Amino acid sequence: MSNRWKFCFAALLSLFSSLTLFSQTANKRLLSADDVYRMKQVGNPQVSPDGKWVAYTVTEIDREADKRKTSIWMVNWEGTQNVQLTFGPLSVSSPRWSPDGKYLSYAGAASEEGKSQIWLLDRRGGAPRQLTDLKDDLGGYEWSPDGKRLVLELSHSDDDSTPGAKPKAPKPIATDRYHFKADIEGYLTAANPQHLFLFDVEGKKLEALTGVAAEDKNFEESDPAWSPDGSQIAFVSNHAKEPDQSGTDDIFVVEARAGAAARKVIRTYSPGGQHLVWSPDGKTLEYFQGFEPKYNAYGQNQITLIPVAGGTPRVLTEKLDRGVSQVEFAPDGTTLTFLVEDDQRGYLAKMATTGGNVDRISKGEIVLNARKSAGGHAAALAANDTSAPEIYAIEDGNLRKLTGHNDALLSELQLGAAEDMSFKSKDGTEIHGIMIKPPSYQAGKKYPTVLWIHGGPNGQDEHALDFGIYPLMVERQLFAAQGYVVLAINYRGSSGRGAEFTRSIFANWGDKEVADLLAGVDYAVQKGIADPARLGIGGWSYGGILTDYTIASDPRFKVAISGAGSANQISMYGSDQYILQYNNEIEPPWKSEALWVKISYPFFHADRIHTPTLFMGGEKDFNVPIAGGEQMYEALRTLGVPTQLVVYPGQFHLFTRPSYIHDRLERYVGWFGKYLKN
Repeated sequence: MSNRWKFCFAALLSLFSSLTLFSQTANKRLLSADDVYRMKQVGNPQVSPDGKWVAYTVTEIDREADKRKTSIWMVNWEGTQNVQLTFGPLSVSSPRWSPDGKYLSYAGAASEEGKSQIWLLDRRGGAPRQLTDLKDDLGGYEWSPDGKRLVLELSHSDDDSTPGAKPKAPKPIATDRYHFKADIEGYLTAANPQHLFLFDVEGKKLEALTGVAAEDKNFEESDPAWSPDGSQIAFVSNHAKEPDQSGTDDIFVVEARAGAAARKVIRTYSPGGQHLVWSPDGKTLEYFQGFEPKYNAYGQNQITLIPVAGGTPRVLTEKLDRGVSQVEFAPDGTTLTFLVEDDQRGYLAKMATTGGNVDRISKGEIVLNARKSAGGHAAALAANDTSAPEIYAIEDGNLRKLTGHNDALLSELQLGAAEDMSFKSKDGTEIHGIMIKPPSYQAGKKYPTVLWIHGGPNGQDEHALDFGIYPLMVERQLFAAQGYVVLAINYRGSSGRGAEFTRSIFANWGDKEVADLLAGVDYAVQKGIADPARLGIGGWSYGGILTDYTIASDPRFKVAISGAGSANQISMYGSDQYILQYNNEIEPPWKSEALWVKISYPFFHADRIHTPTLFMGGEKDFNVPIAGGEQMYEALRTLGVPTQLVVYPGQFHLFTRPSYIHDRLERYVGWFGKYLKN
């Protein structure tokens, strides 16, 4: 073939490829708020003991009932069979395989008003069978290694109403607890602490394991873990004189029999939560060691080992300087595998139990955020920029997709490209982030730009779609579909960059974070991507708080959305659930009045704000109470700045009613469009 014909053939091939790509793109559509009704949240993978099946949960939306419903599914290891196991209008949770693999258990209620019970599904077929008849509230449960017993987390219920009877007046809430309120849980008292119980599967006998002795009745117990031989159970409690004020965890071990006395193994700090794992020989416990209580809001778990008999703990991941989770021992006990949160990503790693290097196992850019191993197989929940979380098999570090609950929806959509950003903040600190471009993005054109801020602050924006109840990347893709460039900045205080990075905003809120956010906007403007005359800002939770800080610091934004935020931080003292953090990090207002006023500057300098701002929140939010938004709304109304307040009845910090989630998305789009598109 002559060079001329080679050139023509190559040109035709290129043209054909371009036309094919154009045809594929033309058949796709943009993401809309209505798509939230089709998004399915996949989670909680559990591998069967023989490694042949993975059970998991799928949460989908019943639009007519305006409810989210969770069912249990299972997929075989080859990914060729995918079976829904539970049906009906009620949600279920917590799938667990019996140790012999014959049964799959789960938690769920028989009716809307009923208590959650443990149910059994026989793998050979048949209807679910109710195993327990609990009168108290079930927190969690785990099978014993021999499959003959369960350990249950139960707390006494104050609900003594009779089904069908006339409702009684609610009892007055009397409490003397330091930590007396929490989002969703509501007001907390010392009356009904959670304790551990043993349940005999065959005899259906329920016996108290902890909280029996008078001196232990008022302490809470959680996170039970059976020893490999089933003779002991490790659990977490807090036996400090003032448990709510200590910020510590006590790890105990108790014989798995009623009446046994528990023995404390270690007292530790773990603001990021605790999860106990026994070594295969039953001689060692793995637990998480975190920062001391004053850094309560900036958790970064480290893997720590201690002899069950007692002794000196060893921190294994001290040099890693990254948060870890989902720890498992190898069957021979010589290595540990775990998930690592690392700079906008999450991967599976391993290291020897004797210490040494941390080796990455999972390959590629897909983000892992849950996994489980059994029967020589490991499964994970993973996602990337264009794929929502699904179940994957992990094989030699490679991930093989097993489920595709969201594939049909995503195949219709044309999403914006998500690209890494790296830039310097005002003081020279290197900051990272993600830029999401409109699907129709054209280089050289300036775009209206939205800075959409993640909450926490301890958390990070990752290269992963999320179809849960806090779908940050979905929101950003929705804005990109509206023609905006969207910035996701991992400001100082975020996780994934090490201890110093996340703790650098300690007792100095609204300073370095704002500088980092503004530097990200400057970067996008300097690159000729962001139109400096059409900038928007917003976020939820600490993202809403940072929105208030930023618009009180810089006038460049034409529009703002502050969701579940606060600006008068003094008013949050005793009103929200963060009293431990406040007293350890900021100190009480009567000790540090000037600091409290300083970190409340958006409220006390509201006259600096000229940005039209939409304030939103849940009526029952105890995480960041709606008062935080109401105060700023009234301040801007007084000042004559365009503003609106939207309160969602019955909703907590994270919304669960689908129609409200949909409504919020539509209001986001409408508010930004009003000020950025016209």
